[in-house]
Amino acid sequence: MSAMSETRSPLPLLFRRHSSGEIRNLTSVSSSLLPAFGTVVNDGYSNLNKFVIVPYDRRYRWWQTFLVVLVVYSAWASPFELAFKKVATGSLLPVDLVVDAFFALDILLTFFVAYLDKSTYLLVDDHKKIAVRYLTSLWFPMDIASTLPFQALYRIFTGKMNGNEVFGFLNLLRFWRLRRVSELFTRLEKDIRFSYFLTRLVKLICVTLLAVHSAGCFYYWLAIHHTDSENTWIGIEVPDFESRSIWLGYTYSIYWSIVTLATVGYGDLHAVNTGEKIFSICYMLFNIGLTAYLIGNMTNLIVHSCIRTFIMRDSINEILRYGSKNRLPEGLKDQMLAHMQLKFKTAELKQEEVLEDLPKAIRSSIAQHLFRQTVENAYLFKGLSEDLVVQLVSEMKAEYFPPKVDIIIQNEIPTDFYILVSGSVDVISYKNGTEQILSKLESPKMAGEIAVMLNIPQPFTVRTRRLSQVIRISHHHFKQIVQPNNDDGKNLFTNFAEHLKKLKKEEQDEIPYFSELLEDLDTEHTEPNETQNQRAQNYHGDQKMEGVPEASRPLPPTAPIRVIIHDHHPDESTKDGNSMGKLILLPESTEELFGLAEKRFGKRGSSILMADGSTVEDLNVLREGDRLFFV
Repeated sequence: MSAMSETRSPLPLLFRRHSSGEIRNLTSVSSSLLPAFGTVVNDGYSNLNKFVIVPYDRRYRWWQTFLVVLVVYSAWASPFELAFKKVATGSLLPVDLVVDAFFALDILLTFFVAYLDKSTYLLVDDHKKIAVRYLTSLWFPMDIASTLPFQALYRIFTGKMNGNEVFGFLNLLRFWRLRRVSELFTRLEKDIRFSYFLTRLVKLICVTLLAVHSAGCFYYWLAIHHTDSENTWIGIEVPDFESRSIWLGYTYSIYWSIVTLATVGYGDLHAVNTGEKIFSICYMLFNIGLTAYLIGNMTNLIVHSCIRTFIMRDSINEILRYGSKNRLPEGLKDQMLAHMQLKFKTAELKQEEVLEDLPKAIRSSIAQHLFRQTVENAYLFKGLSEDLVVQLVSEMKAEYFPPKVDIIIQNEIPTDFYILVSGSVDVISYKNGTEQILSKLESPKMAGEIAVMLNIPQPFTVRTRRLSQVIRISHHHFKQIVQPNNDDGKNLFTNFAEHLKKLKKEEQDEIPYFSELLEDLDTEHTEPNETQNQRAQNYHGDQKMEGVPEASRPLPPTAPIRVIIHDHHPDESTKDGNSMGKLILLPESTEELFGLAEKRFGKRGSSILMADGSTVEDLNVLREGDRLFFV
C-alpha cells in the first residue's frame, strides 16, 4: 500500500504495515524494563505483520493515556448516576454514549495489538493468536460488559424513558476500567522522568477521592430509596431533599463521607434507620484499612526521603561518643567528622557505590573516560605504552577527602599511592615535633609513589588543603601490571629518577640513603638492553623453580632488591648488625657485588657474610633489607 493510501487510512497513526511474519523478536531488552525507564519503541519492527499495533509505540501509549482520562470520568459518573437517577437518563446520557464508543473502539483495536510471549520474550504478531488470546481471557467479557450502554439499550427496546434500578448497578461495571489507571501509575512509578514521591502522592489522593465519592453516592442512594424519606440521615436536616437541587444532595453526601473517613464524627449527619447503620458500619470498617494504607504509604515516602539524614546524624553521634570515650584529640575527631559528613554529602559522587553492580567492562570504560587523561599527565606514566596505561586505570579506585584530612601518614607502610584528580594537598614533614610544609601538590601530581617505588616507609605526611578527589592503586596491583613490561618498566624508573632529582633539598633529606639510591637507579637503568633483558629472563625462570620461597625470589628490574653492605664483620658488641653501612641495589652476580664493595669501601674482600656469620654463596637467597659484610 502506498504512503498516500496509508495517510488516508481511518487509523493511520496506530497501524504498522510491514511484511508478514509469525513471531518476531522484540528487542534485546525485556518489555518489563521498557516502561521502567520510560523507553518508547517506535522503530525496528520491519518484520511485523500488516495491521499490527506495537504495544510500546508512542502513539498507542498516547491512545491509552487518553482512555485513562475517560476512565476518570466513568469512575465519577457511575456511582453519581446510581444515586441521582435523573442525570443518568438526562444530561449525562449523551456523554456516556460517546465515552462507551471510545472504549468499544479500543476493544476492536485490541485484536490488532501484538503481545509479548512471557516464555520466549518474543513479540507475537499473528492475528489469529492475538484474537484467541484476547477472546479466551477474562478481559474480553469484562470489557464488553463495562462498555454496553444498558440505559440506552433499555430505552430502545422498551421505549421507556426511565430504566430499571438494575441498570444503575450494571453501570458500576465501568469500575473495571480502573485497571487502566492502575497500570498507568505503575508505569509512572518506574519512569525515572517523573518524581516517585509526587506520583505516589497523586495515586493516594485519587484512591481517597474515589472512596469518598463512592461512599457518599451509595449513602445518598439509601436515603432516596427509603420508604420514609424523613426517617433518613439527610431527611432530618433537609425534609424536602428529594425536590431540592441535585448538587445540594451531593454536597451533603460528600460532607458526611469525608467526616466519617476522617473519624471526626460531628454528629450532625448520622445513620437513622437500620440500613444506614449497617452501611455506616461497613464503611467505617473499610476506613480502618484505607487509613492504614494511606498512613503506611505516606510514612514510607517521608521516611524514605529523610532516611539519609537519620543515618548521618546517628553516624556522627556514634563518632562523637567513640571520640569522647577514647579521649581522642580534637583534631582527629574533626577529621573523622569531616570524612563522615563528606560521605553523605557526596554520596552521588562515590564511584564504587554507584558502579559496584555494573559489569567489569562497563566499570573499566567509565574509569578510562574519567581518569585516563589524568593518569597520562602524571609524570610517572609519561611515555608508557597505551596497553599499560589502560590496565593501570582499570585497577585504580576513586576517593574523596575533605579539607584538613591526612591521606598519607609519615613512616607508615606503603600500600598505595595516589594521583590527584582535583583539589590540592600539602606535603608535610615532622622535625623536632613541629610540622614543616615542604610543598603543595595539585592535579595531576602524585603522592606516596616514592615509598612504593623504593619500598621504604612513607617519608612524608600528605594532608588535603581543600576538598580533593584522588585515584589510588595498590602496591601489589602496580607490581603485577608493571613486571611483565620490561620496556615500560625502564621508562617508568627513568621518569621516577628524573623526578627524584627535581625534588627540593628539604624533601631529599627526608628520604633515607637518597644519594646512594639515586646513584644506583642511574646505574641500573643505563645498563645495555641485553643486560636488562637477561635479568628479566632470569627472574621469570627463577619464579618457576620449585621449593624456592616467594620472599627469596629476586625481583625484576622494575622492583630491585636493596641490601645494606658493611666493610667489616660485626663483633660481639655489634652483633645486631646495626652499624652504619651503605644501601645499594643488589647486582646480578657476586663479582659485581665485590666490585661495588671495592668502589664503596676501597677494599674488595674475599667472602660475603650475613649478620649471623653465615656465608653467602647464592645471591638469589637474599631478601629485601639484608645486611652483608665483606671480609
